Amino acid sequence: MLSSLAKLLNALNSEVAPWQIALALCFALPVALTPFWGLHNLLILLVVLLVRCNISAFLFGLAVFSLLAMLIDPVSVRLGESLLSNPGLQDFWTGLYQNDFWRLMGFNHTLTLGGFVIAAMAFAPLFVLLRVLILQYRVKVMAWVNKLKIVQALKASKFYNIYQSLAG
Repeated sequence: MLSSLAKLLNALNSEVAPWQIALALCFALPVALTPFWGLHNLLILLVVLLVRCNISAFLFGLAVFSLLAMLIDPVSVRLGESLLSNPGLQDFWTGLYQNDFWRLMGFNHTLTLGGFVIAAMAFAPLFVLLRVLILQYRVKVMAWVNKLKIVQALKASKFYNIYQSLAG
């Protein structure tokens, strides 16, 4: 975990494009909010590997959003249940379930559907927010953080040696 955090900090402090880091974190959201072994998550993992995303940011986001998922899961289940039991959507869900591809996606599961809908709704705003935060971090926060005594103490630790070895 220490080396993953060092890789993420290395990406934040390097010339990696902010959109690559933000996109990786956004792709981690639906994977974390839904059951892991689903076709939708395998497709997301394929996209992460094909698109120029930062893998360290994806793994870090997966860990952070998985912790957040523990709090959001009851809401996801209620949302999924309300969508699946909505009388106006019954024909839509029946039609999807008749297709093998959509049946494999697992959207008949309340947690999967609810988590995916929450992640889909949060994807674009989260991408914009994270990209702005990364840019602001690079412009304002990075110089200020480097002046802190605790950062100077960390630079003398094993953590900073790992960070330096990954940066070079």
